[in-house]
Amino acid sequence: MSAPQPLAGIKVVEFTHMVMGPAVGHILAGLGADVVRIEPIGGDQTRRLLGSGAGYFPMYNRGKQSICLNLKSAEGLAVARDLAANADVLVENFRPGALDRLGLSYEALSETNPRLIYCSEKGFLPGPYENRTALDEVAQMMGGLAYMTGPPGRPLRAGSSVIDVTGGMFGVIGILAALEERHRTGRGQKIVASLFETTVYLVGQHMAQFAVTGKAASPMPARISAWAIYDVFETLDEPVFIGVVTDSLWEKFCALFSLDDLWADETLRANNQRVLARDRILPQIRALIGTMTRADVIAKLEGTGLPFAPIGRPEDMFDDPQLADGGLEPVTLDTGEHTQLPTIPLQMDGKRPGAPVTLPKAGADSRAVLESLGYTSDKIDELLMKGAVSAA
Repeated sequence: MSAPQPLAGIKVVEFTHMVMGPAVGHILAGLGADVVRIEPIGGDQTRRLLGSGAGYFPMYNRGKQSICLNLKSAEGLAVARDLAANADVLVENFRPGALDRLGLSYEALSETNPRLIYCSEKGFLPGPYENRTALDEVAQMMGGLAYMTGPPGRPLRAGSSVIDVTGGMFGVIGILAALEERHRTGRGQKIVASLFETTVYLVGQHMAQFAVTGKAASPMPARISAWAIYDVFETLDEPVFIGVVTDSLWEKFCALFSLDDLWADETLRANNQRVLARDRILPQIRALIGTMTRADVIAKLEGTGLPFAPIGRPEDMFDDPQLADGGLEPVTLDTGEHTQLPTIPLQMDGKRPGAPVTLPKAGADSRAVLESLGYTSDKIDELLMKGAVSAA
């Protein structure tokens, strides 16, 4: 069964690095758009990051073509302008003003291509902070997410580039909305998505909690839960999360684990009563779960409707049975090694996105991209000789 291609025929040109901008292009490519990624001569530095950055390039640059341009040369800039003139969408996530200074602003490019949808992924939307440099971690610290994630007094960033990726998703939402509007108006527009405002949107539930209750939300490790049982429990081997979030599930939970004395206590039949009695309930349940293995607990809970989760690690996902049928796609890394990485988490018309892909080497598609613009072989050879373009 072929993968869905709802954006087939949409041409995207991408001036990006790191995670936020590339995530936009990866999602668009995964939905069938033709994405050309512009890299500097020698390739994007993101390809060579170590440590926690080693996964950025393979995760967020699948399904794209690569052309290497020297944007400091007049010839390289001319190629970039030609690509934008033939594109439906341009994505960029460099510092504010970086592309403007090269003559690649929305205002300049839309004069030639009024249908262009120009997506800028920035640290901040327009306002007092808009010229600051931001990173995922900066936004998490400023926007309240790190405060809510760590224990009191110890702000802690989330364990993935969650703001970069979510900010990229908001960029995609804006692009899709602009494509729909273009059907009616015939014109493109500029879209700006940002790290800081994305973070604040994610912590908006805690802002609303303050507005409703008049009390500031406590960091998640110290929060007063809305449910009595909504915790990670230690077993004889590996921990497991269990949530009991309704009164009917409380009855089922007590029956499954033979907690007859707790069920017999009619003062615990309502959720809010159980929340107030957490200090009495939880020690008994922790002691019980502590006598079982994780597999025993999961076997009891499977199929019951009670929320539960083993505590997974990223490396466990390669062998997860849920992901075995379309959740991972085969990827050939630029080293030639083979792996599998997550597909876009959607199903469309009964089909999942994703197909075997090979990460492009820097400039691997330079010649093909120039040919698609109508450049002659002699012109391409000249650009290569002058160093305005490089090819793998």
